[in-house]
Amino acid sequence: MTGVEIGIAAIVILILLIYLGMPIGIGMLIVSFAGVAMIRNEGVAIRMAGSVANDSLREYLFAVVPLFVLMGLLVTASGVGKDTFDVFQRLMRRMTAGLGIATVFANAVFASITGISIASATVFSRVAVPEMTRHGYSKSFSTGVVAGSSVLGMLIPPSLLMIVYAVLAEESVGRMFLAGVGPGILLAVMFSVAIVAMAKVRPRSVFDRTDDTEGYEDISTGRMVAKALPILSLVTLVLGGLYGGFLNPTEAGAIGALGALVIALGRRSLTRRSFWGILVESGQITVSVLFLIMAATFFSRMLALSGLPASLADSLLSGPVGPWGFLVIYLALVIALGCLIDSISIMLILLPIVLPIAQAAQFDMIWFGVLTVIAVEIGLLTPPFGLSVYTIRSAIDDPDLPVRAIFAGAFPFVLVMILSLAVIAVIPEIATWLARL
Repeated sequence: MTGVEIGIAAIVILILLIYLGMPIGIGMLIVSFAGVAMIRNEGVAIRMAGSVANDSLREYLFAVVPLFVLMGLLVTASGVGKDTFDVFQRLMRRMTAGLGIATVFANAVFASITGISIASATVFSRVAVPEMTRHGYSKSFSTGVVAGSSVLGMLIPPSLLMIVYAVLAEESVGRMFLAGVGPGILLAVMFSVAIVAMAKVRPRSVFDRTDDTEGYEDISTGRMVAKALPILSLVTLVLGGLYGGFLNPTEAGAIGALGALVIALGRRSLTRRSFWGILVESGQITVSVLFLIMAATFFSRMLALSGLPASLADSLLSGPVGPWGFLVIYLALVIALGCLIDSISIMLILLPIVLPIAQAAQFDMIWFGVLTVIAVEIGLLTPPFGLSVYTIRSAIDDPDLPVRAIFAGAFPFVLVMILSLAVIAVIPEIATWLARL
């Protein structure tokens, strides 16, 4: 077998192993080791496995993963999500479908300090959905808004997917964070416009009843400021230090984790047991992510050794498909895979194959990363996988709320995300202008 044939066989076998239920990291290690052994020999495969473990995990930068994960979990435990929603509810309750818009912007702010979409989906399914249904919004729309806006957690910095992409593409984590700001704001605004349009054009899709007779909690200006102060302080501390050049991403993560701990302690929302549980969960998430990065690095080197990416780049870019045809095919494939497997797995499987092609096409790799993250996040809302949808269903545990109703409520936001993907593809400056300053 030629190197290219071995590379193709490795990809097919990896997908088959994942389909049979093998964890993606272990599958990648097995396939990569076997591929290198077939292309060269077992000795080279053993030495490459050792060098990959050393090279891919020893970087100081990787400390950013546990720190931002810890910060997100502490913020979730401290109840800041509810306060954020309360503030935006107070500001936007007079607007058409104001609670829907409040949920979107509260999720956007919450995303700027968690970086994990599932955390946003869990918090706001318990905070926003009961409040929206109490004021006459349909359950399908309420859960759809939470599911749709939860994807902002992986786009607005800090973002775990941005870190994974930056590592695999050998780009700056700080610049990837900056690149997510413009698209994140664009998506939040487009979500809000879509909500208002739905409320005006098809009110039955938004409201179960149009007579909002339920009272809103009267929050004074002073209390609203008190609710907003902790999260604004944390956002300023982390993002201000990062974007102002005072902190690198790892230091920003450390400051953010400390700030989140102070907030949680100040609110008396932590016990020794819950704090230990958060530390253990942070460790589990971190080990999982770093193990996957190590496995993906090995897989990438095996593919490079096979010559498959270079062969694909030559055949795709020099043929009738061309660079833009390749981009459309790639994004469509990412969205399709999102219906079947999780976000990080999609990136770990595809990026080692497509990054050399994107570089050969002379794409801006920061812009390409933003498009990748948005396309991957669409998979959180699409059946049958739809991780955000199932997270919301599990958090609410309402027997009168079928999963298909949440998918139906999230569908308009899938369309908005596809539209935003097209806008950013045509106007790359939305993603790149801040990252290139």
